[in-house]
Amino acid sequence: PVSADDQGPPVLLQRDGDVLQIRLNRAARRNAMSAEMRDALVEAFALVAADDSLRAARLSGLGKCFSSGGDLDEFGQVPDAATGHAVRSLRLPARALLGCADRLRVHVHGACIGAGIELPSFAAHIDADPGAWFQLPELRYGLIPGAGGCVGIARRIGRQRTAWLVLSGQRIG
Repeated sequence: PVSADDQGPPVLLQRDGDVLQIRLNRAARRNAMSAEMRDALVEAFALVAADDSLRAARLSGLGKCFSSGGDLDEFGQVPDAATGHAVRSLRLPARALLGCADRLRVHVHGACIGAGIELPSFAAHIDADPGAWFQLPELRYGLIPGAGGCVGIARRIGRQRTAWLVLSGQRIG
């Protein structure tokens, strides 16, 4: 459900010359990755990949944090785990991001939980505010980092550090 405080589309796009600004726009929901937001991100990344006149894209989030990860209100809304996985796999932002990763810079701040760090991990550049913190809590819910974290984060920080993040569920600055 969209909060009354969150107006407009889930992702805002603004072109400034040859740079596309992409902003997560569900601040009241801590930019939780809902199906609506995932779909909008897939479309934004496809646009960047298809438009050679765009030199760069910059992804950021409005509000107190970049993203608190998957929208927990959507968990359990499908008849079984396999159906949920199939639905999420059809519109996977990480896959779309790969088509423009070399031109994408992500700015993270506040909480970057689950998909909130998994998705940025595929970008060519990540900038983090000093107060940013990261966590992969999926395992405690019987899940794996399904937004691409097992691949993207491992490429960035190595398999051992990724395994520690996943297995410990610890929050790091």
